[in-house]
Parts: sequence; structure tokens; C-alpha cells
Amino acid sequence: MKTNIYLYILTMIFTTWLMRVSSSLVMKKPIKNRFIQSFLYYVPYVTLAVMTFPAITEATQSPIAGAAALVVCMAAAWFGAGLFPVAIAGCVTVFIIELFI
Repeated sequence: MKTNIYLYILTMIFTTWLMRVSSSLVMKKPIKNRFIQSFLYYVPYVTLAVMTFPAITEATQSPIAGAAALVVCMAAAWFGAGLFPVAIAGCVTVFIIELFI
């Protein structure tokens, strides 16, 4: 079965456009409900976590290395490290653990 990549691209363009236009048509006033505001504030973080967590365990040769890197990265972020040092700490953790496993 031959697939047409341009059809997929056009479908994605239309879907993205439809989501943006429909939300701007429906929501004409600012949202004042604190629950909905807080829900919408955390949606990007939850989406990022849902996409990232499976990759943490599947991108490495062993899930143990991914889990250890997750713990190290969480600790580094908890103590105030920036994005780049956290990423480096995770990469170094995976590298060291996979050397010995």
C-alpha cells in the first residue's frame, strides 16, 4: 500500500488550524474560573511528561539505566540545576551504567 505523505501533511495542517480557530471562536472572553485556569496551566507539562517518560525507559539499552538517569535528573532539577546540566547528568548516568551492565 503506497502512502501519500502530502495527504498526511495537509491533514495535520488542517487539524492544527481547526483546533486554533475553534478555540478562538468559542472563547471570546478571558477565562475567570481558577480551576480551569490552573488546569490549562499544567496541560503542557503533563503532555511533555507523558511523551518523555516512555522514551526514558525505551531509549536506553536497559530500562535500569533510564530509571537511574530519571532519578539523577530529578534530583539535579530539585536542587536547582538548569536544563543543560540536568541533561548532561542524565546522559552521563546512562553512559556509566551501561558501561557496567
